[in-house]
Amino acid sequence: MRASRLMSILLLLQTRDRVTAQEIAGQLEVSIRTVYRDMESLSAAGIPVYGDPGHDGGYRLLDGFRARLELLTTDEAGSLFFAGLPSAAADLGLGAIVTAANLKVMSALPPELRDRAGRVAERFHLDAPGWYSEAEPTPHLTTVADAVWNERTLRFTYIRWATPHLVTRTTEPLGLVLKSGNWYLVGLTAADLRTYRISRIMELEVLPDPVSRPPDFDLAAYWVTYLESFDQRRHHHSALIRVTAETFDRLPELLDPATAQAARDSATDPSSTGHRDIRLPIESIDRAIPDLLRLGAGAEVLAPEDLRHRIAIETAAMARRYV
Repeated sequence: MRASRLMSILLLLQTRDRVTAQEIAGQLEVSIRTVYRDMESLSAAGIPVYGDPGHDGGYRLLDGFRARLELLTTDEAGSLFFAGLPSAAADLGLGAIVTAANLKVMSALPPELRDRAGRVAERFHLDAPGWYSEAEPTPHLTTVADAVWNERTLRFTYIRWATPHLVTRTTEPLGLVLKSGNWYLVGLTAADLRTYRISRIMELEVLPDPVSRPPDFDLAAYWVTYLESFDQRRHHHSALIRVTAETFDRLPELLDPATAQAARDSATDPSSTGHRDIRLPIESIDRAIPDLLRLGAGAEVLAPEDLRHRIAIETAAMARRYV
């Protein structure tokens, strides 16, 4: 571990004219005291590294010195997929490995390409989680990821929406998916392919049984199909809504993409006042109320009657708050 860190420091020094102890500590996720000790070790090993004091100081290599350490390890090569997903790599316990792989790749590039790659990293950043949502605690994520990689069967207790809420499942893990900041496990059971939200996995056990991975399994293709079927299963019912022209135009920003598209596809032609009737797919009356309230005064529920009644009660109660 320490030898790998020393190599990473050396490669970092080769890709930068000057780097501070604080920057090295941040890159490698170690303390500044550890950086100082590592610098002493590099110098003792004959590496011409120099430290300049002061506000603009830092560590640098003697001009012209270059070590050939670009060969990637197996783990580093496998981690390159996560190069643009630093938070995902950290979740999976691959943060340090991805950093080392990036440093080796950058060190191997000619100076002009290295500068270009650096400019791209400075100007583009991918942030996977959605707005106004915190990442769910996933204490079993690294264990699940290890089972996926090493193809070992999992047995766990799982909290689900349906009753009974707490169930035990045995699955052959086939892949992990990061969706809107949440991690999902795709696994093969005796019945079929199943998807599990990692945050709802409770007690977890890795079994010695190997995974019989289907040769034609495509994780990305499965996920697309799963999302399509999920929307169909989730929206068992529908509501008839009359909306103003302004609200109709704002449906994509007020509703999730699938619901907004279904509403627009079902819309009638505008009336003389610009109103349209749309058919919104809904999961249940209780779950539909917050979504419909988001549409504001530009929407009127026409059916079902139970939903119209519940919306009337809710909006009347809200109005009383402001009287």
